[in-house]
Amino acid sequence: MIRYDLTCSRGHEFDGWFSDSASFEAQQAQGLIECPICGDTNIRRQLACPGIPVKGNRRPEPQPRPAGQAAQKAPQAPAPLSEGEAALLRQFAREINTLVRERAEYVGDRFAEESRRRHAEGTAAEQPIWGEASPQEVQELREEGIEVMPLPPMPDEKN
Repeated sequence: MIRYDLTCSRGHEFDGWFSDSASFEAQQAQGLIECPICGDTNIRRQLACPGIPVKGNRRPEPQPRPAGQAAQKAPQAPAPLSEGEAALLRQFAREINTLVRERAEYVGDRFAEESRRRHAEGTAAEQPIWGEASPQEVQELREEGIEVMPLPPMPDEKN
């Protein structure tokens, strides 16, 4: 996988993961890459520095394994976020919340019921909604083919 720093024509910056550069270019040419902030599909890669490892962070050389033994991947913990990355995630969460609260109707704890009703009527795309639902209700909605996405809490709401 390869990670690119991307930007839309409106200047929003975000990242994207692709299997290779050809995959990015094909998706870009088809307009399949969309800015998560504004929905713009005019996306370009930002200039990036090559990753040059220094002695302390080189990967160890793979050790040969005995014949007939299957390779096992050890789970790896994600690297901790830098303060800049954490600040960027907080900013992104605020922007998502602001967009949803401005553009969607709040339905409170009737979210699952209202989602099912609008899905059945075929009106779900006309007016997006947001509200509260338990993890079980979210799972049930997904199993019923209703697309839902948890809204990240505002960083200062949980402090």
